[in-house]
Amino acid sequence: MNAILPSAGPFIIAFWIILAIIFSRKEQTRGFVYTLMIFAAVTTSLYYPQYFTHVGDWESSKLITPLLQIIMFGMGTAMSLHDFYGVIKMPLGVFTGVICHFTIMPFIGWGLAHLFNFPPEIAAGVVLIGTVPCGMASNVISYLAKANLALSVTLTAVSTMLAPFVTPFLMRWLAGSYVDISVTTMMWDITKMVILPVAAGLLFNHFLKGRMKWLDNIMPKVSMTAIAFIIVIITAHGRDSLLQVGMLLILSSLIHNLSGYGLGYWLCKLIKMKEQDCRTIAIEVGMQNGGLASAIAKSMGKIATVGLAPAVFGPLMNVTGSLLASWWHRHPPKD
Repeated sequence: MNAILPSAGPFIIAFWIILAIIFSRKEQTRGFVYTLMIFAAVTTSLYYPQYFTHVGDWESSKLITPLLQIIMFGMGTAMSLHDFYGVIKMPLGVFTGVICHFTIMPFIGWGLAHLFNFPPEIAAGVVLIGTVPCGMASNVISYLAKANLALSVTLTAVSTMLAPFVTPFLMRWLAGSYVDISVTTMMWDITKMVILPVAAGLLFNHFLKGRMKWLDNIMPKVSMTAIAFIIVIITAHGRDSLLQVGMLLILSSLIHNLSGYGLGYWLCKLIKMKEQDCRTIAIEVGMQNGGLASAIAKSMGKIATVGLAPAVFGPLMNVTGSLLASWWHRHPPKD
C-alpha cells in the first residue's frame, strides 16, 4: 500500500479518525465509531507494519490467544445458565438457527474460495471464517434491529459450545485440500480458547455478579479493544498477502456476509417463522466470531495467510450489521 501511495498514510489515518469524531456527535451514527477507529488502526498497520509484528525480539502474534481468551471470558460474564434454557423454550428457533449457521456459512465460504481461486492458505481462511460460531456483536445488532434478543443470546451460546466439535470437522472436510488439518489438535485449541474462558466467565457471573461493578462495566470495552488489537496484528503480519488479494478478499467477505443475512432470513421465512425470529437468525448466521477464527489461524502457524479472511470479515460485518440494524429498527416487525 505504501508503495502505491507512499506519503498518503498519515492523511488516510487522519481521515478515519476525523470521520469517527464527527460520527460520535450524532446518535444515529454513533454505532459506526468503533468500526471507523478499526479502519484507522488497520490503515496504520498496513503503512507501518514493523510496529505491530514485533516488539524488539518478541513476536506480537503471541498476544492473539490470550486476547481471545479475555474476549471469551467477557462473553461468559455477560451470560448465565438461563441463556441455555432458551433451547427448551425456543427449540425450533434454536435448532433452525444452529443448522443454518453451520451449513450456510461454511458452504458459501467453500464456494467463494473456489470461485475466486485464492491461494490455498488464504482459501482455507475464507472457509475458516464460515465454520466458526456466532460472534458476540450479533447480540448487540439483534437488540438494535428489534429482533428476538433472547434467541440471539441462546444461539450465540449454543453455537459457541458446539464449536470445538463442529468447526474442526467442517475444516477437515471443506478445507483439508488447502491445508493440513488435525481435528483433535483443533478441538483442544478451541476448548482452551473458548470453552474454558467462557466457563470461567459463567462462574464469575454466577458467584460475583454485581459485587465487582467496575469489572462488569469495563469488560465490554476491554473486549472491543482486544478485537481491534487482534485485527491490527493479523493485518500487519499478512500485509504482503493482503495487498495482493485485498480487493478480491473484501469482495468475497462482503458476498459471504450478505449471503448469510439473506439466506438465513429467507429460509426462515420459507418455513413460516415469525418475522422477529427470521431477523434474529439472519443476523446470527451472517455474523461470525472473527476473533476465534484468527486465533485458530495463529494456532495453525498461518496467521499471515489463513488469518487474513477473518481480519477482513470482522470490520466488514460490523458495518453491514449496523446498516441492517438501522433499517430494521426503523421498520419494526408487525408480528
